[in-house]
Amino acid sequence: MENTVNNSLHHVVIVGGGAGGLELATKLGDCLGRKEKALITLIDKSKTHVWKPLLHEIAAGSMNPERHELVYIAQAHWHHFKFRLGSMDKLDRAKREISISPHYDEDGVEVIPRRTLQYDTLIIAVGSTTNDFGVKGADEFSIALDTQEQAERFHRRLHNALLRAQTQVAPVQAGQLEVVIVGAGATGVELSAELHNTTRELAAYGLDKIDPDHDIKISLIEASDRVLPALPAQLSHSVDLELRKLHVNLYTGERVTEVTDKGIFTHSGLFIPSVLVVWAAGIKAPDFLREIDGLETNRINQLTVHRTLQTTRDENIFAFGDCAACPVLGKADETVPPRAQAAHQQASMLFKTVKCRIVGKRDLPEYTYRDYGSLVNLGRYSTVGSLMGSITGGSLFIEGMFARIMYKSLYKMHLMALHGFWSMALQTLARIITRRTESQVKLH
Repeated sequence: MENTVNNSLHHVVIVGGGAGGLELATKLGDCLGRKEKALITLIDKSKTHVWKPLLHEIAAGSMNPERHELVYIAQAHWHHFKFRLGSMDKLDRAKREISISPHYDEDGVEVIPRRTLQYDTLIIAVGSTTNDFGVKGADEFSIALDTQEQAERFHRRLHNALLRAQTQVAPVQAGQLEVVIVGAGATGVELSAELHNTTRELAAYGLDKIDPDHDIKISLIEASDRVLPALPAQLSHSVDLELRKLHVNLYTGERVTEVTDKGIFTHSGLFIPSVLVVWAAGIKAPDFLREIDGLETNRINQLTVHRTLQTTRDENIFAFGDCAACPVLGKADETVPPRAQAAHQQASMLFKTVKCRIVGKRDLPEYTYRDYGSLVNLGRYSTVGSLMGSITGGSLFIEGMFARIMYKSLYKMHLMALHGFWSMALQTLARIITRRTESQVKLH
């Protein structure tokens, strides 16, 4: 078991260093950790953090992740919390104790042994993973975009496929340079547009045997009758038009039944050849949460919570973000959608909650979901979205430059929450300057 610095301090353990978990740890560290009013510990299985909505850009190669990574241990040092590398896999509620699995290096050598860590308040923010719904071959022959490692793996495969096509004697075969994206939600749509740009950029760097308009194809498969089925129809229609202008092949109303090393099959008998398949359809919470030590979960492994974000069977354990099923006020049969804005709102509320618990207050704040709209970025081609709620007093459809500025501001708000205004501003200025002296696409 790890020893804490001061066993008399209230120990807050946050599991999951995604956007919400990291923002919460940073705020709690600055407020409570710095003044030694509480001990804050963040646990994550990775050493670095990248904002998840950027993963499609990393996969396409339009973003170099090293320039956007945040090192957890450095953030912990600067903001007065502790960081522990590893994955939670067991929970003992009676002892108020979690178990962290051993950590191994890339050669399979154990670097950090199994540890246990005691808590007074446990906050689970482990996000979500892609749900392949048990489709045959999906796990083996497709790549999800849940992590930076997966995004970089896809980019390497794409880059190698282009190099192979450039140097082979035979002409490009069917499916050799076709990317099939299963799921036309925000991730799938944004990836398809980003790939249209970066594959042409890559081909321009001396790959003269490849005709981007003829050899490189992008197909988007969606089981619903339109792209972006969870978003407003007007936004969906606008995105559909933009994707068709980019010659993205759209297949709506098609449910994938099998993925092979040669391509995908759908329920209607359609076969699309491809050796580059991305699975971006559906989500679920990580499997280890399923009824962990008796906590209540739903069919996609989300922890069932009250509007205080306390789990239904343990008031000392909270969950938020994609891994939590939180009821919507006034709609008992509806839960908060798994969106970044919800996780950000919940992190802000839990900051107040933890301060209440430390001073012994029993009445905790309750979460009310506020939908501020949706934005979809189609790279340099377009950005579209809708603003809702208190921003406009209703619903407003936006596109073009204003929508792009709004989209970029979301990332800047995340950076500001982690580093403060001036650090965010200086980072932005530095990237504007260096962008003029570097390639616009990752070439390795």
